[in-house]
Amino acid sequence: MVDGSSGDFTGSEGLLHMTLAQPEQGGLLPERSAPPRGTLATTACMETLQVGYLHAVAAAAGCSLSQPFPDNGIDWHLSHSAPGHTVDDEVTIKVQLKCTYQVPPRPPGAAFSFTLDNAHLEKLARTPVAVHKILVVMLVPRSRDDWLRASHDRLDLRHCCYWTNLAGHPVTGRRRTTVRVPTTRIFDDHALCEIMTRVGTGGRP
Repeated sequence: MVDGSSGDFTGSEGLLHMTLAQPEQGGLLPERSAPPRGTLATTACMETLQVGYLHAVAAAAGCSLSQPFPDNGIDWHLSHSAPGHTVDDEVTIKVQLKCTYQVPPRPPGAAFSFTLDNAHLEKLARTPVAVHKILVVMLVPRSRDDWLRASHDRLDLRHCCYWTNLAGHPVTGRRRTTVRVPTTRIFDDHALCEIMTRVGTGGRP
């Protein structure tokens, strides 16, 4: 199919010259003024952003997701099938998502502090359990202008998610308890597959 708007016939031979779209130089799309963002609360947008991160990691890891209905205090169930699982052909973990801009990116040290309501911690810390639970904390920039960067070969979603297993963690605060999240435990597809492999052979996340 020839679209007349993208080319023209010239010369006595009627040769067709097509105007081809040329790739933009420099990798990133050119800077442009941003249209006004929606009025949805930043905290609600943060929840949506971390769910997008979780979906991307699950997709790359070959995991399926489901959301409890009604919500019983755990955000997502992730399931993973692999030939090496010995406890079942498919294993599942529960994931509690949290998001904050109060911790800077690339936090220094072996861990950063994060505060949970005691009710949430008690659910995550319960042991023993039939289905293991992990906490996933996403660190984001304070401004939504800095959340995403798109180019021709990637979509950068900033900053990072970290995970931890809080099974057996004590409640120490009156209403809220501060836990430590290891900075070595970046939550990506490799980490998720490793978690599922341990759970699939009868271990802990």
